[in-house]
Amino acid sequence: MKKYIWPSLKLTLVFIIVCSVLYPLLIAGIAKLAPGGGKGQTVSVDGKVVGYANIGQKFTDDKYFWSRPSAVDYNAAGSAGSNKGPSNPGYLKIVQERMDSFLVHNPGIKKEAIPAELVTASGSGLDPDLSPAGAKVQVKRIAEIRKIDEAKIISLIDKQTEKPLLGIFGPAKVNVLKLNIELDKLK
Repeated sequence: MKKYIWPSLKLTLVFIIVCSVLYPLLIAGIAKLAPGGGKGQTVSVDGKVVGYANIGQKFTDDKYFWSRPSAVDYNAAGSAGSNKGPSNPGYLKIVQERMDSFLVHNPGIKKEAIPAELVTASGSGLDPDLSPAGAKVQVKRIAEIRKIDEAKIISLIDKQTEKPLLGIFGPAKVNVLKLNIELDKLK
């Protein structure tokens, strides 16, 4: 048994060094090469940081595109989903309340036309993106409040839409923060 203790201790020490020191340093080094230098991609307007490109934010003003709901109130320190299934009565009540609120703020939209992403939280609770359909269903409300032609706003959504990687991987998506920044630039 003594002949196995020393090799086991050496192996443990090697793995502690590899897993606790070398691997984190490697990942930190790779992150430095990423946009934002491993600190996230900030979005600035007039030199002032207004948010992060990859973390969702809450928009409640009717003149802006609303983000996907968040189970953690957009708190990046507590990323999580609601973990409630579609048969959970509490979850169904929350979804119904979100639909009712959306319909109040978007008159003329039928309940069936509301994309699921606008009434259900994402798995992380921090999704910064909407589908183009999720953005376009809000156009009428925004156009009326801002007194802007709907076609201009739809064109803006089309310009801000990121296509799937290589045309096949993932869905088309629109970053809500960037879309709202560009919306503010429209006259």
